[in-house]
Amino acid sequence: MGETAQKIIKVNKTELLKILNEAYAEEWLAYYQYWLGAKVAAGAMRASIVKEFEEHSKEEHEHATMIANRIIELGGTPLLSPSDWEKKAHCKYDAPKDECSIHLVKDNLKSERCAIQRYQNLADMCFGKDHKTYSIAVHILKEEIEHEQEMEDFLTDLDMMKNKCMK
Repeated sequence: MGETAQKIIKVNKTELLKILNEAYAEEWLAYYQYWLGAKVAAGAMRASIVKEFEEHSKEEHEHATMIANRIIELGGTPLLSPSDWEKKAHCKYDAPKDECSIHLVKDNLKSERCAIQRYQNLADMCFGKDHKTYSIAVHILKEEIEHEQEMEDFLTDLDMMKNKCMK
């Protein structure tokens, strides 16, 4: 990042890099959670859920890439070892207990809610202080909010199938 760009950032870079690396770790875990879920999902609405999980995994990978690029621009280094992802992430990855689509959706919903909070906090931290990181946080936040809604919609549909269609 250029000299002038460095000067206009009004946020503690050490703290920002720490938070960005946590978010980076969380995005890789989210990518894997969706990717794996798409491979093992079974049960009601499987085809629709797999398609959505595949789309979300691609978006989570894009988020990780955006964050890694920003970390490097700020003079930092993205976490280099996947073993550090689990240690640094606040939004944790829970391995699926089974392949039931409803359980996978619930696990992903929990992760999306954590991610929404992460990016809202990051946007708040950077608002008016680091325009580029703010822009990245808002972009990712928008997609995480969409992911949450899509997971909630699946749960509503699955509940409707269970309660109304199975009578």
